[in-house]
Amino acid sequence: MMENQKTTPVYQVVEKFVSINGEGRRAGELAVFIRMKGCNLRCTYCDTLWANEADCESTEMTVDEIVSYIEESKVKNVTLTGGEPLLREGMAELITAILSDPQRRVEIETNGSVDLSPYCELERRPSFTMDYKMPDSGMEHAMRLSNMEKLSSEDTVKFVVSSRSDMERALEIIEKYDLRERTAVYFSPVFGRIEPVEMVDFLMEKKLNDVKIQIQLHKMIWDPQKRGV
Repeated sequence: MMENQKTTPVYQVVEKFVSINGEGRRAGELAVFIRMKGCNLRCTYCDTLWANEADCESTEMTVDEIVSYIEESKVKNVTLTGGEPLLREGMAELITAILSDPQRRVEIETNGSVDLSPYCELERRPSFTMDYKMPDSGMEHAMRLSNMEKLSSEDTVKFVVSSRSDMERALEIIEKYDLRERTAVYFSPVFGRIEPVEMVDFLMEKKLNDVKIQIQLHKMIWDPQKRGV
């Protein structure tokens, strides 16, 4: 092998499917999902723990194979998710290849712990749906706060809350980083741990304008444990 020869990235894909976006700005719209293996966090409420295990079955796919799958789907919205997709090497190359078609849109579902900077500098930038992990998740210490400055009007910051104390903390972060002035802000309930009405009451109590409550549509349409949706 020649020195400095470029290697072709290979991605460990645990799922690929077409469904509707269950959350985020394009909730309810068709999307093609590419789910990558592995995550650097372990949230108490994680609903994709199976995808993060070392022995989880996965398929090795190249950029060309992923793009071909997306082309065959004839769906414009592409969601790269995990696990944590931005842990994978070669993500900038994959995003660029997908966005070579001007009709496509790429959304990255990211857990808030990985630097967004390299992907903000791409010629065509993806949109981010970025979590801020709340205290009840057990992972707040891993949040990369510098990412807050990278979010734009095309992005979303999502607070997945389990309790009133989580919502109080979310409000602190929203106000500290002026998030409502710069990006879309969502509260989402941890399924089975908090009633949505409690979240509505909190928004009314705090007069929280420009914050949306969003329930995961896919868990309302299908069994909450069902994969591939």
